[in-house]
Order: sequence, then C-alpha cells, then structure tokens
Amino acid sequence: MTSEFGKLLMLALAVSTILVAVAIEVQAQQPQQAIRNGDVLTGQLNAMRSPAANGKRVSTFQLLSEPRKLPPPGGLCGLETGPETFQLVTASDAQAAQLKGFVGREISVRIEEVSCAQEAGQMSEAVVTKWSMVTRH
Repeated sequence: MTSEFGKLLMLALAVSTILVAVAIEVQAQQPQQAIRNGDVLTGQLNAMRSPAANGKRVSTFQLLSEPRKLPPPGGLCGLETGPETFQLVTASDAQAAQLKGFVGREISVRIEEVSCAQEAGQMSEAVVTKWSMVTRH
C-alpha cells in the first residue's frame, strides 16, 4: 500500500511541476502592461548609424528592453508580444552626448511620448520622441 501511495505522490508532484512550468512560460510570453507617459523604461543602450536626409550619417540610439505594449492607437505595433526595441530620438546635441556615455550599458529613461515605428528607415519597433534620463541613486 505504501508503494501505491508513493507512486501517486510522485505522479501528483510531476503534474504540479508541469503546470507551474507552463504557467511561467505563458506569463513570460505575454507583454507587460502598456507604457504610459511618465513610465520608466529600462534596457541596454545601443548606438547605430543611420542615413539622414542630407546624406550624412547620424547617430541613432536604441534601447533593447522587455516587450511592452504601447497605448492606443499604437497598440502592439502589429507584434504579438509588443515592441522590444525602442529608438530614442535626440532633440539636441546635449541629449546625444548624454547617451553616448552610456552605450552598451543598461539605462533607464522616463517616457513622455512613444509610438510605433512607421517609416522604412527606422531600425526599431517603437520610437520614443520625448524622454528624459532617470538617474540612479
């Protein structure tokens, strides 16, 4: 009788382990909550060069982060999990210089305006047009 109980216990343990693993995988595949103005986005900063309208190459910065939904009307940018790459548009030379020092490192930015990438030359899934750097203490 003890061996029957042991078999049932092992079967119950195996089934519960499988259920936990499936639940974790499903949660990992679902995007986080939607980004709202004022939210902080954290990820690795990458630098790229892209052509400008005048033919010169300009520095472009991309934040690689966990998938995040975008608020309407951007929705998911046509992606099942939400965008993972966010192009940071620099509004000034000072912002570009600030980012250059953090290339290859993890940074956090406060999002003020974000939308789906819509132009052919954009190398990110989403574009952050207004943002500010969040300092860590």
